[in-house]
Amino acid sequence: MDVPTGASRSVTAGRDRRPRRGPEPSRILVVALLTVAALYFLLPVYWLVVASTKSSADLFGSFGLWFSDPQWLHNLSRVFSYGDGVFWNWTWNSFLYAGVGGALATLLACAAGYALAVYRFRGREAVFKVVLAGVLLPSTALALPLYLLFSKLGLANTYWAVLVPSMVSPFGVYLCRIYAEAAIPAEMLEAARVDGAGEWRIFSTLVLRTMTPALVTVFLFQFVGIWNNYFLPLVMLSDDHKYPLTLGLTTWQSQAQRYPELYQLTVGGAFLSILPLAAAMIVLQRFWRSGLTEGAVKG
Repeated sequence: MDVPTGASRSVTAGRDRRPRRGPEPSRILVVALLTVAALYFLLPVYWLVVASTKSSADLFGSFGLWFSDPQWLHNLSRVFSYGDGVFWNWTWNSFLYAGVGGALATLLACAAGYALAVYRFRGREAVFKVVLAGVLLPSTALALPLYLLFSKLGLANTYWAVLVPSMVSPFGVYLCRIYAEAAIPAEMLEAARVDGAGEWRIFSTLVLRTMTPALVTVFLFQFVGIWNNYFLPLVMLSDDHKYPLTLGLTTWQSQAQRYPELYQLTVGGAFLSILPLAAAMIVLQRFWRSGLTEGAVKG
């Protein structure tokens, strides 16, 4: 074991006596701005948690940002039991629209993005430009033409009227093409073809596994978008038993002036409606981390 010489000891002692620098002002400013932004976005969630524990009278008669006589379990049980349990029906409809629509939209976007990235065919760039135009087109502008189309087909006021438009995700196609071009090497596809794998087997085994981070991103975007969608179900549906949570809670809110207890039920239902979104984000974020880690160790 080497023993440090006198010169090295003096250098080390000089470094130890050197005054420690505090955090840089720019870093303090960035942390402060991020803290303010986090509080800004979390404040409505905190208010929703607090408001869901109050009665209808306390919602307007007490301080809005603090608990007063919490009645959480009682309030939530009333949300589920009101109107013969119609909230359960709305919740199931939201899961149907967002879950099935998001999953099918993700698979279709993956297949289209992979085809645009890998296969060479005439008009490929023109198709991709049409997809980009679809990204810029607002969904509200398509609601009325879709309603007229589905009315002609006899599908208005059915589950298909919300599910079929939810299966289309131009942004998902765009993201999947960009990710496929960067993450799927041509050598891997050629090796699979040499080994005798068909195109469907390559897509269902290699491509889907490689594109998992992109697919999770597309699914979350589509799931959140469909779950929070209000205008399309409003135009397409007239039967309240087919309503999603967004439209059902709006119905309660519109009736709250005649039935004041619906104020609290609407707040409690809004609190319950964000729980699946938070759970999906927490559960699926590990796929982002695994994708980033996998990309970091490749070299």
